[in-house]
Amino acid sequence: MTRPTTLLIAALTLGAAQLATAQAQAPPARHGFWGAFGLGYGNNGLTCISGCSFNSTAKGGGLTVALKLGGTPSPRVRLGGEVNLWTKDQNGVTESVGNVSAAVYFYPSPRSGFFLKGGVGVGSFQLSQGGSSASADGIGFLTGLGYDIRLSNKVSLSPIANFYYGHDGDLKDGSTVVIPGIKHAIVDFGLSVQYN
Repeated sequence: MTRPTTLLIAALTLGAAQLATAQAQAPPARHGFWGAFGLGYGNNGLTCISGCSFNSTAKGGGLTVALKLGGTPSPRVRLGGEVNLWTKDQNGVTESVGNVSAAVYFYPSPRSGFFLKGGVGVGSFQLSQGGSSASADGIGFLTGLGYDIRLSNKVSLSPIANFYYGHDGDLKDGSTVVIPGIKHAIVDFGLSVQYN
């Protein structure tokens, strides 16, 4: 190998190493508007009061969907709204259970993609069949953690674990209580695509 070729390779290697070091030290660009859409799988522990119970096919595993939008007041904190939905279809009846929450996302280190989140809002249980549906709505809360993996300056891929709880209340048909005191507790694992 000739001396000029050796010098050129050495210069390119040194330049690439310095660029990689600079990128590793630069904090992720967390600022402004952000939004995310995710899919996952979750386990729903439905309960109710007054001696009633849900059969095993009405709870357990199901598809989960998440939608999030918000803003970034600082590199360590994001604020937003989040919708988390667990759904299951059985014999033509669709169960939709989930939370709509105002949430805070905290990044302990501005250079890391790791985050913790928590939020409060509305918990909901809904049964739908054909064109008819009935729902119960109450208070809910959300907690979770995840990690943003930067794919480009604007796009991240985020594996996430969530726990969302709802005290949904009574499911009614008119004034008749069909299922009293519904509560849900859902643990899900998903993957979100996030626009930064």
